[in-house]
Amino acid sequence: MRVLLLATLKRRIGPDIFASRSRIIYELAEGLAKREHSVSLLGTGDSYVPGVEVIPVIEKGWVDLPSPENEFIRDVASLQKMGEMLISLQDKFDLVHNHAYPDPFASVYEGKLQIPLVTTLHALYSDYLDELLSFYPKTNFIALSQGYKKLYKKAKIYSVVYNGVNTKAYKYQGKKKDYLFWLGRLARGRGADRKFLDQKGVRWAIELAESSGTQLYLAGPCEDPLFFEEEVKPHISEKIQWVGDISSEQSLPVEKIISLMQGAKAFLMTVNQDEPFGLVMAEAMACGTPVIAFNRGAVSEIVIDGKTGFVVDPQEGVEGLKKALEKIDNIERSACRKHIEENFTVDKMVDNYEKLYKQLI
Repeated sequence: MRVLLLATLKRRIGPDIFASRSRIIYELAEGLAKREHSVSLLGTGDSYVPGVEVIPVIEKGWVDLPSPENEFIRDVASLQKMGEMLISLQDKFDLVHNHAYPDPFASVYEGKLQIPLVTTLHALYSDYLDELLSFYPKTNFIALSQGYKKLYKKAKIYSVVYNGVNTKAYKYQGKKKDYLFWLGRLARGRGADRKFLDQKGVRWAIELAESSGTQLYLAGPCEDPLFFEEEVKPHISEKIQWVGDISSEQSLPVEKIISLMQGAKAFLMTVNQDEPFGLVMAEAMACGTPVIAFNRGAVSEIVIDGKTGFVVDPQEGVEGLKKALEKIDNIERSACRKHIEENFTVDKMVDNYEKLYKQLI
């Protein structure tokens, strides 16, 4: 098959980029190319995937470009350029698979496409996104989990395809150290009271560590330094440590993140929102690390409660997390790895997209 992948223009695509959307684009592109499909990537000029043709829309990703006077106009202009390139290039392909940011972008062009358009939805659900997607009946929207699919009441979701983990990179390690690991974004969003919303739940991780006396390592990109200064820094101690720089992009190399996942006795997924998937949970389990997570979004589809970790009722708060932590040594590390190998590998993801492509062509 001749497949055109639309990548995010926010950042380049490469083996060293940690952002989940970018990782999935890379793994899918490489996986399809290894199966001898003709794969092209419409994205940034500095992107690289072995065996994949890169067609540049812009030289570098938005996060790597100098800040213009109006970032919104720059971003929209580059997206519209991508759309026009898509239309002009479509005769060379059997299908286009969109992973661009924002997710609905490519659907604006569905009326001009003579080939099937697939869009994987990476964004959080919202009622306004649901309504917008309902205006594009020709786009084959893909959800990353059954839970995410069920949220949509107006838009038609064509199918569900789970994300996959590169199990060669996220290697199993049975021996664990006595620390917890939390990895997430410190988002800039604030509520009506002007307090940070903490969508990824770093406050819960800190409260668990403080109340249980457990070592905790925290890491992730920080969209607003004030979030770190006000909510995280006051809790930093010998027991609670931030790993990496305070920057808008992930500062830790992928290898360091994997090492932290491999050594942790548990990975914390204490989110305050319904995630479409939650790739970090699957990556942690691939390393043999059980997950303690609030039962939100796709958590119950990825974590087997009592076998590969614990799924905690959010209403139980930190007490529920503490109960799970007390039982964490009952989890067999090898069961975590086996669960990922059987259900959430890159090969399985590529298999499922291949089947989907064949249905549509």
